[in-house]
Amino acid sequence: MWIYGRNPVLEALQQGQARRLVVAAGVKKAAVAELHKAARAAGVPIETVPRIELDRALGTTSHQGVAAELPELEYAPLDDALARASERGERLLLVLLDQVQDPRNYGAIIRSAEVFGAHGVVTEARRSAPLTAVVAKTAAGAASHLPLVQVANLPTLIRDLKRRNVWIYGADAGGGTTPGRVDWDRDVALVIGSEGTGLRRLVTELCDELVAIPTRGRIGSLNASVAAGVMLYAVQAGRDRTPRGG
Repeated sequence: MWIYGRNPVLEALQQGQARRLVVAAGVKKAAVAELHKAARAAGVPIETVPRIELDRALGTTSHQGVAAELPELEYAPLDDALARASERGERLLLVLLDQVQDPRNYGAIIRSAEVFGAHGVVTEARRSAPLTAVVAKTAAGAASHLPLVQVANLPTLIRDLKRRNVWIYGADAGGGTTPGRVDWDRDVALVIGSEGTGLRRLVTELCDELVAIPTRGRIGSLNASVAAGVMLYAVQAGRDRTPRGG
């Protein structure tokens, strides 16, 4: 899997994820000096190729003359996410994506989930963005640090999580409460709906509660990845106010 662009490539090198750094011939040394330094520090080989070769390999000319080869992303079992929470001694926090199809939204949600301490991101096999280089680039390295789970049927998973005493909260503009009024000191799964239609009816019915993010502008709803980031922040802020055992 390849990512490109100087900032994403630099992050991959600094996080020890890159297998190889490729630089287009003719790129000024000063422009990629930091990348070379990071590659040497990580023990990553550096290869210079004709720019047209990089264009063809990546299928774009918008790569800023650099690319990095990463390991292929793979889905993890749900147990990996559950184990991560247990090992950390934390309340479970999962993000469930209800047919989010934009790979950039998927990648941005993965990044927010990792930043705010979630234990896994779950997608459904049908009508969901697959794990691609676009997802990896947008996630900026976070995809390698977080279990990414794919299930055959999201409603079935939700029912299973509820049997495990996990509370299911759906982000929905018509929700009856707001993030600041929810007791997040419990095992939680946040459900984020698709970009166009939001949560499906059955998924909505399975949620324990629908949560609306307060807004003040004229636009009635948030982008899926932005909504996920706001909700994840709210969970951690709420938990910080209520330490376990406190």
